[in-house]
Amino acid sequence: MKPKLHKLKLSPEYFRDVRSGLKTFEVRKNDRSYKLGDLLMLREYNPTTKEFTGEAVLRRVSYMLSDPVYVKEGYVILGLDSSRR
Repeated sequence: MKPKLHKLKLSPEYFRDVRSGLKTFEVRKNDRSYKLGDLLMLREYNPTTKEFTGEAVLRRVSYMLSDPVYVKEGYVILGLDSSRR
């Protein structure tokens, strides 16, 4: 099955950390039916100007945590993998 591509906004401070490899996860509302292996196109978005900066990174969902004991119901923590597998 072909992985789904999700295009998501990311604030500059979080975008920098994902791009550098410091931040390897994303917490999101699970309103897109994320699945392991899906691709996330994380696009840098400036909330002040309400515009995209043109910068983007591609990450694969390598892990998902949605257990309500640890994550608010309706949300998911997505592990991000930057390898080209």
